[in-house]
Amino acid sequence: MYSGVPFPEIDPVIFQIGFFSLRWYSLAYIVGIIGAWFMARKMSVKTKSVFTVLKIDDFLVWATVGIILGGRLGYVFFYNASYYLEFPLKIFALWQGGMSFHGGLLGVIIASYLFAKKRKIPLLEMSDILVCVAPFGLFLGRLANFSNGELFGRVTHSVPWAIIFPDGGPEPRHPSQLYEAALEGIILFVILNGIFWFSKRLQERQGFLTGLFFLLYGVFRFLLEYTREPDGHLGFIWQNFSMGQILSVPMVLFGIYLIKKSSFKNKLRKIEV
Repeated sequence: MYSGVPFPEIDPVIFQIGFFSLRWYSLAYIVGIIGAWFMARKMSVKTKSVFTVLKIDDFLVWATVGIILGGRLGYVFFYNASYYLEFPLKIFALWQGGMSFHGGLLGVIIASYLFAKKRKIPLLEMSDILVCVAPFGLFLGRLANFSNGELFGRVTHSVPWAIIFPDGGPEPRHPSQLYEAALEGIILFVILNGIFWFSKRLQERQGFLTGLFFLLYGVFRFLLEYTREPDGHLGFIWQNFSMGQILSVPMVLFGIYLIKKSSFKNKLRKIEV
């Protein structure tokens, strides 16, 4: 039995000048988007993609709007609709946290579809690059969740690294944000980028990396939800399944579909040759 360790004293505000303040949460989004943009440019050059460096530069604004707008609206509608219907102005209080990955993903998908259609870019060729850089932002986002002391894990007395979170009561809890940073961020990044840079055969299967991202993220998130405390105002949605798990199931199915589709197209190319 472990009693847990105190939550480290982390000031959510890095610095403040007058009315302006920079928070770790905001910095995670800024660095995540800029870092992903830089890596995507390198990948475009390597593959000589029609999703060129200049087009990536143009897409940066589209992606940022999709992430922030989709992430916020996803949290509002998926996780706390009744509260925001009562206090609609709170929707704009982004500095208080409350972003949904699944909503942000949906926002980026819509932005990508519209951008690809406007610039005449094959959507899956574009998304195969985007999914390789996305885990970098996911990693930083989960670290920001941890620094805010939010989205903490379930009560546990079985691991020595259990933490007593300020808003989680006196019981030690799983630092589920760090588990997610490791799996959804580091591990997913290594797998996708390992394939992109070192497996030409798989990298050329258009849609394979996109499908693998959906599949792995969905599986990782589904499993990690067993260590994460369900949102207090939601609890379990059905049986012992949380909202995060329910939203991850379509991701897994869609990922399997894309992987199979990419394999089928690859076989057709071989036959034609």
